[in-house]
Amino acid sequence: MNLFDLTGQTALITGSSQGIGYALAEGLAKAGAQLVLNGRDINKLAKAADALSKAGASVSFSAFDVTDHEAVREAVDKLEAQGTQIDILINNAGMQHRGPLEEFDPAAFERLLQTNIASVFHVSQAASKHMISRQQGKIINIASVQTLLARPGIAPYTATKGAVGNLTKGMATDWAKYGLQCNAIAPGYFDTPLNAALVADKEFSAWLEKRTPAGRWGEVEELVGACIFLSSKASSFVNGHTLYVDGGITASL
Repeated sequence: MNLFDLTGQTALITGSSQGIGYALAEGLAKAGAQLVLNGRDINKLAKAADALSKAGASVSFSAFDVTDHEAVREAVDKLEAQGTQIDILINNAGMQHRGPLEEFDPAAFERLLQTNIASVFHVSQAASKHMISRQQGKIINIASVQTLLARPGIAPYTATKGAVGNLTKGMATDWAKYGLQCNAIAPGYFDTPLNAALVADKEFSAWLEKRTPAGRWGEVEELVGACIFLSSKASSFVNGHTLYVDGGITASL
């Protein structure tokens, strides 16, 4: 099991004060990793860090806006200068806006582009410079079933997650020669704060249960194994891959 041991590794997880990011942080800590949580709300970060610390995790946090290129660079460089070596980067920060494409608010579209895709570029570029100098590093981008499939009312979100998948391939193509592994995890439909409106919609939930071979919503803890695999030595020759964790929804008509 040494292949999956993350002892001595430090993981920066963006958008990790709740939901998928928090669950991944908790799972990585149990595999031995030290944590750096990220978000914009310092109070939520402090609360999340305190809960993880009480559970035995070695955890700190860094509050910065992942959509601000200069703020990201300064924050990552500061962490590294202070001795926090980022071995694993999880680009998890994301948001959703729903609405008919023909009426979609351009400002909302721009927010999706900045939060879901530009942030992945900003944080990965800042972290990669340090990883490249060490000739090793793991970058995991959180994609979606919408990286591959579309659904009515979320075309702009689908566009951003498609871009995450292709940016992941580009990262691997450019950085594998420096010892980096860059991959993505594509969650299916999970019970998270981002999906709260859908979870509460009985008609949608009924449709989803019929559409998904597993017959249910996913639980965020079910993403942890994939994250540990892609963060560890076990995935040393896996690069540019998008791993779908979706109960079979992308495999079935």
